[in-house]
Amino acid sequence: MKFIPVALICLSAGTMLAADKDAAVRLQNAATTLSEIMSAPDKGIPQDLLESAHCVVVVPGLKKGAFIVGGKYGRGFMTCRRASGTGWSAPAGVKVEGGSFGFQIGGQETDAVMLVMNEKGAQKLLESKFTLGGDASVAAGPVGRSSSANTDLKMTAEILTYSRARGVFAGVSLDGATLRPDEEANEELYHEKVSNRDIVMGKIKAPPAADPLRAQLNKYSRHEK
Repeated sequence: MKFIPVALICLSAGTMLAADKDAAVRLQNAATTLSEIMSAPDKGIPQDLLESAHCVVVVPGLKKGAFIVGGKYGRGFMTCRRASGTGWSAPAGVKVEGGSFGFQIGGQETDAVMLVMNEKGAQKLLESKFTLGGDASVAAGPVGRSSSANTDLKMTAEILTYSRARGVFAGVSLDGATLRPDEEANEELYHEKVSNRDIVMGKIKAPPAADPLRAQLNKYSRHEK
């Protein structure tokens, strides 16, 4: 009987280490997703849009949920520009649920990227629950090396959205998808309960696992706001 507490402690420690690893792996996958999308010739997110974005949300491997017909579920991260205009904040965990994913319906996994284009959209994104197309205007983002004049209407949206599945990348309006803080991921990464607002406002130091994602953002968005 004396071995039971020890076993439970070891199991608990192992679970915590696995959780840390899971969050770190998702961060690496988010960095890889952004790198692959931005390095695709003439098919990535326009760099001028990324340079103008206040915040970026990357959700790698959004999965088709069996519990809801046509539903989706994924875990990713958001990061916002520092108030000083130099670099990006530590990443805050987000969960994405539901929503219409256009041509992606039927796919097994989808990578999603969202650009938050103004401060109003950024503040709404930090609320406890946020619905694309409901709490903020959303539009399918243009694809290419730079945004063109015929995308002026889309440029009025607070959030531009993209998705990729089976190698196909396009701007897709993710209407109806809800975003909420991933409190478990935040606790895994920062080893304490912290809010998404405190993280992206620069009150929390970024963990080493965030370096690849922040490096990709700095690489493709050198403009200082």
